[in-house]
Amino acid sequence: MKLVVRLPNWVGDACMALPAMTALAERGVGLHLIGKGWAGDLLAAHEWPITRLPVGIGPAAAAVRALGIPRGLLFTNSFGSALQWRLGGVRSVGYRRECRTLLLGRGVPRPSGGHEVEAFWRLAQEVAIWLALPPLSAKPPATLGLRLTDAHRAAAAEALRAVGVHSSYVVVCPLAAGTIRGRSKIWPGFSALVRVLNERGLPVVACPGPGEDAECAAAVPGARLLPGLALGAYAAICARALVTVANDSGPMHLAAAVDAPVIGVFGVSDPQRTRPWSPLGRTVGGASGWPNVAAVVAALDTVL
Repeated sequence: MKLVVRLPNWVGDACMALPAMTALAERGVGLHLIGKGWAGDLLAAHEWPITRLPVGIGPAAAAVRALGIPRGLLFTNSFGSALQWRLGGVRSVGYRRECRTLLLGRGVPRPSGGHEVEAFWRLAQEVAIWLALPPLSAKPPATLGLRLTDAHRAAAAEALRAVGVHSSYVVVCPLAAGTIRGRSKIWPGFSALVRVLNERGLPVVACPGPGEDAECAAAVPGARLLPGLALGAYAAICARALVTVANDSGPMHLAAAVDAPVIGVFGVSDPQRTRPWSPLGRTVGGASGWPNVAAVVAALDTVL
């Protein structure tokens, strides 16, 4: 039994969808994933076939059709992704939204409230019913379960050696894409936090994404930059760290996905919906405003 899965468009969402995919795979479903180019490295250790999503509705539909898998799962909410899958001959489970219900094989009403991990889990529950599989539990597991390869760990170790980090360190993730109601998701206190950590003698590292080197360096002067890392190595960097401090962003979920200590700093988004999904995850701040540096340092002290 096979299922073609449209991965989320964002790294953090892909991490939060992991429990749903793992549960289906454990029930004998052969998953074939289609998503952005970064997905292949991020999920390399899971050994699921992954196709890079072509640009455009027509090419994407052709790529789906070429797989010859008639049933699918859409983690994305857009009309376009539902149209791509339907034109590709796939009937999918997905959330009803944007007039796309008629394009789905099984439209699911999106639950209100709750965490995004639970929303992805709900879709997997519906797939299990649709395919007559053993049912999933009522709640997702407490951890996301991202696996790493030996190559991921080796790349992380080499990157740390290159900047002279040979012992305990803290990861900071000072950038975040997008806005919430026009407000930036970037906490303005990262530079002050790095000063505090450097004064304590703790090395601080940051891993800028493609094209982010200058912005990251400006945001966290005093941190050692590890540019050019693929996502698996980035996750391995977080897995080795004392703690990762991040905005509500993909790197926050990446650290949570490897079950590493992580502090999510919130100021405009709702922690109940996107907090780090891990027993080792903590949050500071909330949708009503940013925490001050002292509050984040206090949270750090509980970990360190």
